[in-house]
Amino acid sequence: MQLTEQIGMVLLVFALMGGLLWLAKRRGMASFPIASFPKGLGRGANGRRLEVLERVPLTPQHALHLVRVAERTVLIATAPSSCTLLEAPVALDASSALGRDLLRSNQ
Repeated sequence: MQLTEQIGMVLLVFALMGGLLWLAKRRGMASFPIASFPKGLGRGANGRRLEVLERVPLTPQHALHLVRVAERTVLIATAPSSCTLLEAPVALDASSALGRDLLRSNQ
């Protein structure tokens, strides 16, 4: 095979892969968070409603997660066999101590 044929085949494979990726994205089977834009109220900067603000490992198998769901922020504890909601909606205003700490850590 000549060099031009090899280059042509590689370009053909890239074109097919690009076409399949475009088709998968169009049908909703693939998403690219980098290319996402905010699409409405209650969505984060990356266009999603669910955002992990912080994760604190307690042991290798236990952790605390601070998660924002739409406009609410919740604290969740995870373990190998369970997931527990510890604090439901956390106020992120300047009046609460937790809110001040979280706002300070996000800056």
